[in-house]
Amino acid sequence: MKILALNCGSSSVKYQLFDWDKMIVIAKGIIERIGIGESFIVHQTPQNNGKFKQEHECPDHEAAIHLIIKTLTNGDTSVLKNIQEISAVGHRVVHGGEKFTHSELINDDVIKTIEEVSDLAPLHNPANLTGIRAAQHTLPNSPHIAVFDTAFHQSMPKHAYLYPLPYDWYKDHSIRRYGFHGTSHLYVSKRAAALLGKDANKCNIITLHIGNGVSCCAVKNGKSIDTSMGLTPLEGAVMGTRCGDIDPAIPLFMQEKLNISTQDMNNILNKKSGVLGITRKFADRRDIEDGAKEGDSKCSLAIDIESYRLRKYIGAYTAVLGRVDAIVFTAGVGENGPIIRKKTLQDLEDIGIVIDYDINGKTYSKNGETELSKPESKIKVFMIPTNEELVFVEDVVAILQNKYEDHTQYKYSFLK
Repeated sequence: MKILALNCGSSSVKYQLFDWDKMIVIAKGIIERIGIGESFIVHQTPQNNGKFKQEHECPDHEAAIHLIIKTLTNGDTSVLKNIQEISAVGHRVVHGGEKFTHSELINDDVIKTIEEVSDLAPLHNPANLTGIRAAQHTLPNSPHIAVFDTAFHQSMPKHAYLYPLPYDWYKDHSIRRYGFHGTSHLYVSKRAAALLGKDANKCNIITLHIGNGVSCCAVKNGKSIDTSMGLTPLEGAVMGTRCGDIDPAIPLFMQEKLNISTQDMNNILNKKSGVLGITRKFADRRDIEDGAKEGDSKCSLAIDIESYRLRKYIGAYTAVLGRVDAIVFTAGVGENGPIIRKKTLQDLEDIGIVIDYDINGKTYSKNGETELSKPESKIKVFMIPTNEELVFVEDVVAILQNKYEDHTQYKYSFLK
């Protein structure tokens, strides 16, 4: 059984082809600049031991999906004999609103609901829907499954997801915390439970997904009970270009000061803030670490601000959970940023966290799953490379085999 996972953005499509029987990725890649000219595909397989890049005009997502299928089935890049080998397609959908608590087989009702909540994710859901429709047209005989970023967080209690705003805003406009990076938090929390040798439904874990986007999650007995991102991915921790938590009066104050529009302010908060706003030139933490080593005070400050905010979330979620079994770092910075990890966790021995700084300083994603804490640490700390695509594939297969009710009950193969 071969499963195609698609992640459609406004001008790009990421893809991964997974062989379920052999439990291996047989191809992956991305098409960029869809609809804006000079588009190209980057395709990779284990056999070619590198990346194949080719310019190819894709005026829309349907052309991009056609190019993916052609690349997978024709010429030197092929890994399939024909299109019929694709058993199903899994689609990333950023926002599922309140309706979807787990992945769903796509039908007209599912598409209608995704459309209805698109105003909550105007940059993502329309692109996700465009990709779904294009893939359905190109692969009409394959079942299509939607995997929602927000689904894992639908277990949050009402007191955690409601904002202290007029209640009618929630009833009439669905204003509440939804959370994102759900498949990543699900994967690494369950892997952490496996590393602890415990049932995931009996573990309390704090997961830190730190990439360009950053979100923290409190997982109690296998369920998300709080998370840092909110109605949109703008809330929460400091990020590459997003501000995270700020005084909500600041945008109103600065709009008047700068005489700018709401859209201009939204662009500043999402694309010109975070560590980029502090350093004025870097969003990539590697550049920031290099700058700090060279004596750039703004880079050092950005590291201090980001790690301080992460420490605050660890403290808050420790209070929320009561008992913490493990803390997990994942995603690009979480997996490859020993400085951020160190500054986030140092001097926390009083709450039961004792880090092995030698191991932490030498640990990167290429090392695979790694324990960063010392044996005497009451709270274990892990670096676990995330694998959201594997969650996609697992959910797709489980739905096809009628074994899937929700993520808390399904026995993922990666827990073995």
